[in-house]
Amino acid sequence: MAPGPLSRRSFLSGAMAVAAGGLAVACGRGSDAEAPTSAAGAASPSTNAVDFFGEHQAGIVTPPPRSATMVALDATAATVAAVTGGFRALSDEVRALTDVHDDVGAVNAIVAVGPSLFDERYGLAARRPSELVAMPRFANDELDPTRTHGDVLVTVSGDDDTTTAAAIQRVVGAVDGVLAPRWTVSGFNERSADEAHARNLMGFLDGTSNPDITAEAPMRQFVWVRPRDDEPEWAAGGSYMAVRVIRMLLDDWEGTGVADQEAIIGRRKASGAPLGGGTAADVPDYVDDHDGAVTPLTAHIRLANPRDTSIEYDSILRRGFSYDRGRDAAGRLDAGLAFVSFQRSLDKGFLAIQARLAGEPLEQFTRPQGGGFFFALPGVRDEDDWLGRTLLHAA
Repeated sequence: MAPGPLSRRSFLSGAMAVAAGGLAVACGRGSDAEAPTSAAGAASPSTNAVDFFGEHQAGIVTPPPRSATMVALDATAATVAAVTGGFRALSDEVRALTDVHDDVGAVNAIVAVGPSLFDERYGLAARRPSELVAMPRFANDELDPTRTHGDVLVTVSGDDDTTTAAAIQRVVGAVDGVLAPRWTVSGFNERSADEAHARNLMGFLDGTSNPDITAEAPMRQFVWVRPRDDEPEWAAGGSYMAVRVIRMLLDDWEGTGVADQEAIIGRRKASGAPLGGGTAADVPDYVDDHDGAVTPLTAHIRLANPRDTSIEYDSILRRGFSYDRGRDAAGRLDAGLAFVSFQRSLDKGFLAIQARLAGEPLEQFTRPQGGGFFFALPGVRDEDDWLGRTLLHAA
């Protein structure tokens, strides 16, 4: 039976249960997992320690989170003034959490708004980003309404499950009475040795073709909404966010040979390198492989980005994490990927890629069950600014 909507009490109880017990996951990550260490044995610096102020929300451009919790919330306040107060309180809490001297530990948070916030309740319809619509149901979806959509989405990342659970508890508490939890998913990433990539529960590296998060040009081209884009003025500096909570049929996947898995994905399982050779950092080259003899024409990476002149927009920033809910009543693993992508345009980014992937062989091993489309708010510029100010200040 699908779970019902979350109450604040049940949500917080669940968050603290995660903190106490950790996550027992299919890849062997135990509840007593420690923070990654360097070769010398010292704890590696946290990638979650970010500056709260800036043109963009800094949590978008950190490496894959070691621990993450995503909570979708629905606005319950009667007036836009009350919603505004909730966003100010949320912004204050996020600012406090990003302070490396905070007692919770190093965390970062990403705050995004969903299309339903722009309905008739608060008079915000004219300010809706032009491509922000409810995520449609795709052919392979088994969407659970209690795990889909939401007025606001907050993603908190930390170095461990205890830190993340404590932070998300504070976030939800800060907006009590204004925003109520709708659904949540918690998870983790197993980082590669260079910390640049995460390995998903299918055993493959994720984010191998991401734009360089340290370079301004590709980020402005593919990720950030710009002032002259066909968007409301307040949206400049933000980013469209696609979230897909995808259950992986891992029992079936693990019964598939590695060679077949690699043909379905289009990369080597161990190294992440394209099937044509090289390393995970190398760009696949299909110029001399027109018939798919090296990389099948139906391979996931080739369909997602055929690397030819037929596509206008060839990059999105993926920043998802794995999740594991244990086994269901039938004894099958309920685990998978909370896919997250940021892009300047949903139509040219996620939706265009999704159209190319329709019917791919990988679909027989995946069942998308939740998520939604959101818009990550622009950053906080200075001490007088707050998350959502440009959206709400004149409402």
